Amino acid sequence: MLTKRIIPCLDVKDGRVVKGVNFVNLRDAGDPVECGEIYSREGADELVFLDITATSDSRNTVADMVRRVAERVFIPFTVGGGIRTAEDMKAILREGADKISVNSAALNRPELIKEGADHFGRQCIVVAIDARKRRQHRDGSQFENGEKWKSEDGWTVFRSGGRIDTGTDAIEWAERTCDLGAGELLVTSMDCDGTKAGYDIDLTRTISERTGVPIIASGGAGTKEHFYDVLTDGKADAALAASLFHYRELSIEEVKTYLKERGIPVRS
Repeated sequence: MLTKRIIPCLDVKDGRVVKGVNFVNLRDAGDPVECGEIYSREGADELVFLDITATSDSRNTVADMVRRVAERVFIPFTVGGGIRTAEDMKAILREGADKISVNSAALNRPELIKEGADHFGRQCIVVAIDARKRRQHRDGSQFENGEKWKSEDGWTVFRSGGRIDTGTDAIEWAERTCDLGAGELLVTSMDCDGTKAGYDIDLTRTISERTGVPIIASGGAGTKEHFYDVLTDGKADAALAASLFHYRELSIEEVKTYLKERGIPVRS
């Protein structure tokens, strides 16, 4: 079994790390530069930095902040948010990022994935997929707000920080992104995000089996067991968490020690 990775995520809004539940009710979690430095020192395998309002605000990722984080972090560093062109990717990589994460821009123009892979290598291109279980009536008719619903098989992709339902099937989109050159997928379950009730194992496993590229599982970490479950049953290559680490409910060292005791290979 290949070494599994533990990755803290820095969701940044207005220059601060924030975290919410199901993509809403955000609360402050600290300074991104300080958080990044702490996680680097504590044994994180990588960091993910997401400027979560860059797309909805129609602006580029804050390059200055990326530069300041990169100057004090000495582990692989992925940056996403507001990246729309290959030139945007180039600018962020020059500021010190190791990988680029694209989400909404790739949904709007899938060719961006291929352009990035062609210019910088597919190992630099991480496609983020924010997915939510489909909601509809038991008779298959349209769901309306406030009405009872059931979860059908499958997931739908959202964009713009989880604000817009694209209607795109998450599994089909994952397969297409890999065909276009994605080297890795960051798969976030919007249903599980911030709940600390566990990752969406079915979602992660299905995408892993259908694509064959490394999968970073995101959304729902609450216990050490959740990391084990998604890295084994969920067939993820890495497990990402935010609030659990931000608010010091678990440390990276505790998670890695537990995984090692369960036979999961991790870096010390």
